[in-house]
Amino acid sequence: MVRALFVALVLFLLLTVGAPVGAQRELGTRPTSSGGPLMPEQAAYNVQRYDLDLKVDPEARTIEGSLLATVRIVHPIEWLVLDLDERLEVRSAELAGEGPLRVERRGGKLWIAFPFTKQPGETVAVRVAYGGAPRVAPRPPWVGGFSWEKTPSGAHWIGVSCQNDGADLWWPCKDHPSDEPDDGVSLRITVPRPLAVGANGLLRNTIENADGTRTFEWVTSQPINNYDVTLNIAPYETIETTYTSVSGDTIPVVFWAIPEDAGKARALVPELLEQLKYLEERLGPYPFRAEKLGVAQTTYLGMEHQTAIAYGSNFSKNEYGFDWLLFHELGHEWWGNLVTAFDWRDMWIHEGFQSYMDALYAGHMKGEEGYRRHVANMRKGLRNKQPVAPRESRTTTQIYMAAPDYVSSDGDIYGKGAVVLHSLRHVMGDEQFFTFLRRMAYPDPAREKVTDGGQCRFATTDDVQRLAEEISGKKLDWFFDVYLRQPELPRLVRERAGDQLQLRWEAPGGRAFPMPVDVVVDGKSQRVEMGDGAATLRVPAGARLEVDPLFWALRAE
Repeated sequence: MVRALFVALVLFLLLTVGAPVGAQRELGTRPTSSGGPLMPEQAAYNVQRYDLDLKVDPEARTIEGSLLATVRIVHPIEWLVLDLDERLEVRSAELAGEGPLRVERRGGKLWIAFPFTKQPGETVAVRVAYGGAPRVAPRPPWVGGFSWEKTPSGAHWIGVSCQNDGADLWWPCKDHPSDEPDDGVSLRITVPRPLAVGANGLLRNTIENADGTRTFEWVTSQPINNYDVTLNIAPYETIETTYTSVSGDTIPVVFWAIPEDAGKARALVPELLEQLKYLEERLGPYPFRAEKLGVAQTTYLGMEHQTAIAYGSNFSKNEYGFDWLLFHELGHEWWGNLVTAFDWRDMWIHEGFQSYMDALYAGHMKGEEGYRRHVANMRKGLRNKQPVAPRESRTTTQIYMAAPDYVSSDGDIYGKGAVVLHSLRHVMGDEQFFTFLRRMAYPDPAREKVTDGGQCRFATTDDVQRLAEEISGKKLDWFFDVYLRQPELPRLVRERAGDQLQLRWEAPGGRAFPMPVDVVVDGKSQRVEMGDGAATLRVPAGARLEVDPLFWALRAE
């Protein structure tokens, strides 16, 4: 990452967790897919809660335990279908309080037979005992699984990452982004002493067992993406403080660092709190202040694990003077964890919005020049090979990798999504745009006061468009259709003859594209409205002319 600036920024975007490394490199080992069209048998129930009880053996690199899934039936079903990686073995399944159930393994799915058809409105709890050697992450976090590593002193250092592959890599679940457990997740994780476990939510109990192990009981009562459920295991040193939110609430803050880096982690905490303050001022209160803000030092780069974000950037600062990975993952507590895409086709709402926040923070640190430099470098790395927000359902593989082969990586849900927001800011104007950003996070100010999980919601690209239209008072279907629903960029045609300047947009497929353009004549800037996609200006023949010099309009160059 020391080559030309634009290469560094492309890598920055694609290293920012959830996207494969390198703008056009092959992954080598491809992830398994997550999401896509939801099968009827899984659409027939809604997950209420997951309770995971797991013993982790670092020496054997195995896990053993059980998952209790509590679900509410919404359509008559004879089977409960859960996902679980084929490398893990099912020991048994039972209907809580009613006895054993028959399980059929069909590839990566468990078909668990009910003795009688379950009816709409019923709540059932099914426990699956399972275990084995889980998949080892070959390229975490982009190709996921368990990471079994060692600290510099030789202690076990373990983590898990599974955004692309799905949480079924390590526990039975309904592996689809549309169904978050309404009542949250409990994690009961047992590890050898002196290892500690950092995870989601609040630590309810630590039990010292007679066999030389410890059990850590973590509980979150918030809805949570399956891939955000996590565990971090090491002889962590815990750095704790508190933060007063813009809401007035006091938020517990914890940083789990390996002992060798505890000093660096302690020095990073004030920057973390400054970043938190900035995000709260822009987007509204930290969403999970009823639990904590947690950061866990990991062996892999990072991930937005809810209330326990993974951090592996080696305490480094970027050219704008801040720890970019820390900021990016922290921002995902809003874009991804508070506001969630229920289908991977809309993952740009997670990654594009947060990549845009990265640009805003570069501007916060280095002024307008820093913001524009950051946006310019994102623009240079775009591929424009597939829609950022297709209308059809997508798996993780399809949205993160380039069509048609889905082998080479595609970071446009990051960089292009962010630059599209930059252009939307131009259309709306700053006051309306920053109102739009905050209302995308919290549509109603009353939601900013909610901490029981009701603040979380699903969103789509259509929701983004409707909100932007509501705030701006403009129809914006032309904008979203060209920039997000198909891959090609529009082209701005400029023709100058005598004292006439003609501007004309050529959009893919002949689409309407009335994108306003800034024109600077002899240093004086004017905004040119392009109501029918074209405009003619009188410009003195000898005048110095610049058309959209600040690149507000994303276009083919």
